[in-house]
Amino acid sequence: MERRHSSRLGRALTPYEQCLERFAASRAGAWVFLHVLNRADRLLLPLTRGRVSVAIGAPVGVLESRGARTSRRRRIPLLYVLDGDAVVLVASNGGSPRNPAWLHNLRGDADVRCLCRERGWRVYRARVLTGAERARAWDLATDLYAGYSDYQGRAAGREIPVVVLEPPVSAGS
Repeated sequence: MERRHSSRLGRALTPYEQCLERFAASRAGAWVFLHVLNRADRLLLPLTRGRVSVAIGAPVGVLESRGARTSRRRRIPLLYVLDGDAVVLVASNGGSPRNPAWLHNLRGDADVRCLCRERGWRVYRARVLTGAERARAWDLATDLYAGYSDYQGRAAGREIPVVVLEPPVSAGS
């Protein structure tokens, strides 16, 4: 089996990373990550300031937003890619034909917080990318996790949204 190379990592994936990626890209693996492991990460990541996740070695952070209907605080663990000061997220929902609920919440209130192991908790403004911006961010995300391409194939014609979290612009800027 040929090992996949990641430009982001600057190396080939280890056998462990490739096995984890193949499992997570499968329908069963996506379900396990979405419905079982996310529950553990929802507790584990904030307790460890984003340093420990059940997806060992993967950059998993916590997106905190407000529910569009309830305005209650919602936290969801997600893979992320850092892009300068920004954080890139993919609304894949494991390749489901429907967008994830967190995307609906961001469209209702774009002001969010995100916990990344490199930065801790920070405030951001969310924006769904389109066109060339989306294509560039999609390439970054699929370099991190090739399973997103599998998810796109299962998404029943839905283009999987890519979201960027950007630091808010201060009034003095």
